Amino acid sequence: MAWVVIFAGVAINLCLGVLYAWSVWKKVLVDTVKANAGEVMTGINAGWPYLTDAQGTVAYFLCGLTFAVFMIPGGRLQDKFGPKTGATLGGLSLAAGCIVAGLLKSYFGLIVGFGILGGIGMGLGYAAATPAALKWFGPHRRGLIAGIVVGGYGGAALYIAPLGQYLIDKYGISGSFIGLGIIFAVVVIIAAQLLSEPPAGYVPAGPPVGKATAKKVEVAPAVDYSATEMLGKWQYYVLVLMFIGSAQSGLLVIANAVPLLAKTAGNIDFLAKNAWIIAAYGGLVNALGRIGSGFYSDKIGRANAYTLNLVVSALFLLAMPYIINTASVPLLFLATGVAYWQYGGGLSIMPAFTSDFFGSKNLGMNYGLVFLGWGLGFLMPLLAGYIKDSTGSYSLSFYISATILIVAVILSRFLRKPAR
Repeated sequence: MAWVVIFAGVAINLCLGVLYAWSVWKKVLVDTVKANAGEVMTGINAGWPYLTDAQGTVAYFLCGLTFAVFMIPGGRLQDKFGPKTGATLGGLSLAAGCIVAGLLKSYFGLIVGFGILGGIGMGLGYAAATPAALKWFGPHRRGLIAGIVVGGYGGAALYIAPLGQYLIDKYGISGSFIGLGIIFAVVVIIAAQLLSEPPAGYVPAGPPVGKATAKKVEVAPAVDYSATEMLGKWQYYVLVLMFIGSAQSGLLVIANAVPLLAKTAGNIDFLAKNAWIIAAYGGLVNALGRIGSGFYSDKIGRANAYTLNLVVSALFLLAMPYIINTASVPLLFLATGVAYWQYGGGLSIMPAFTSDFFGSKNLGMNYGLVFLGWGLGFLMPLLAGYIKDSTGSYSLSFYISATILIVAVILSRFLRKPAR
């Protein structure tokens, strides 16, 4: 039954992860010059307004922030009523949001539909899948299991990016949103019915006989912390800051991957016209980063895995302006891949951290509170949009993001398991 829950969680996250393909729509919507002139689109996208770079990031930002906020009631639903309820409501809300965005054909519609309703759906659904799966396994496998389940969310762009681009080309922006909304409703609602929690008295299997759990990985605490007790521990606030650090750089790259490739590819017509490829590639690396980072965090320790990921990513972010200015497509793919891997890794390491430190009984609510850090990470791509509109470049944004990564690494080295 445990693996049925895992596969159901992956299926749900493969729909919720539409957020990571946002740059496919941003590439079509954003034209700062036409937006400032008040122009609207014609042809298959007739009626849609052009947006500035900052406007093209607002729905993405609001979706992420709303997602994070609704992880808290979503976690509460999961802890109190089980995972089916939250996942089902999440699927319905996400579908409604996509359909509303498609029908309204406006900046307001994007904000209300994709930004708010979509974010609510993602928060409720995501809060149901991961905690439900983790409760079936002991601490020696939490990193890997979290990585597999959230890997579906990261890997969603692998198919949504090309599918979204196809639907945009064939049926327009509205048709793409409406079509995906219907697909998401069907898949999430069916998969939600397969989620379940372990029966009362269930004890997860320990490590195989003769194999010791890695010394650096914390074992489950003897007593589970309630949300109120967790909020009284300084470790909670450090985890939130660490989540902001690991999330903001990945979200910055994810929001702009397709436009960046379209610009960097220059005269390479195939890549310029099919820039969605980098979003799909990023989705694959994002998913692998969640599974891989979760796996080696079980071996070398959460803090060590977190440090490794962030330091390497910071180095490539510092090099990003050079990569773009020299129009090096291979280096852009490498730097983008590192950013996606680090970002994905954070989303498997952080729930494992939360479970290690505060127990699994109240993990839905507790992780929802820690997840607020992820939502605040969306401030970075929003800031980058304003910087791009003002300076014509993302360079300053990359330097700021790299600095935040280093600060987050320093914080992680002082983190210790709370004393009961």
